[in-house]
Amino acid sequence: MADEAQRHRIMVSCPECSHTQFEPALVVSTQCRSCRANFQVRKGKGVVRTHPVTRLAVPRKDTDPEPEPLPQAPKLQTTLRRGPVIQAPRSFLMRLLIPNKPARQITCFNCQHSYSTVGEAQSSQCPKCCGYVSLQNHEITDYWNRRIQTCGNVVIQKSGTVAGFHLQCHNLTVFGELAASVECTGDLIIRTSGKITGQVQCKNLRVEKGARVEFSNPVSAQTTFIDGNVRGQISCSGPITLEKRSHLQGLVRTTALIIRPGAKHTGTIEVIAADPAA
Repeated sequence: MADEAQRHRIMVSCPECSHTQFEPALVVSTQCRSCRANFQVRKGKGVVRTHPVTRLAVPRKDTDPEPEPLPQAPKLQTTLRRGPVIQAPRSFLMRLLIPNKPARQITCFNCQHSYSTVGEAQSSQCPKCCGYVSLQNHEITDYWNRRIQTCGNVVIQKSGTVAGFHLQCHNLTVFGELAASVECTGDLIIRTSGKITGQVQCKNLRVEKGARVEFSNPVSAQTTFIDGNVRGQISCSGPITLEKRSHLQGLVRTTALIIRPGAKHTGTIEVIAADPAA
């Protein structure tokens, strides 16, 4: 091991005092251990370090003409003004192709405070309790077993299934399977056939033509429109409308039951007084 380390070292002689010392083979510059002089190593030999040469400028004579100053670009004056940013008005074509979305009225999930926000927003913060409110839309195309809480719209496609968790949204359109509790601040539109488990609460209930639905738990709504076959208990603070060739089975609590020619209801009807605050 000592011989191996020795081959990687060379003998260097100091150019000032001729003192010899061992240095690494890749040495570029070093210091003499005898006279403390700094020197460079070139091709294994010590040479005096070259000092950089400093050249002083020649003093200018008074007869030399002074150089003309270079023209400077004019400075732009920038004035900062504080105030609201005013957007340029959009053209008629832009307003026609991309119309502005109207303001949205939403309700906070935490404190039930109602307020409005811009139509393009994807989320909001309640001004009363500072809670987070999601405004995103969801489209379900496969099995879904997680909670959804949004003020946006939800669409369950034919291949989609929602099961097990509470679903809160604005408008809900069902083409697939729904086996969860539902709370809609807007419309619940059903265009499928099957059994819906869980409690259902919405503003407007619509069962489209050709749909055959069975509700396992009571349904609470403000208005109900049925154009298919429905079986279950419906409690409505407004009118219930049965379109032609529709069939409703079960207990009905409503302020008014409108039956079109050819429609049928089987069960008990309880007429309740209309809420004056509605």
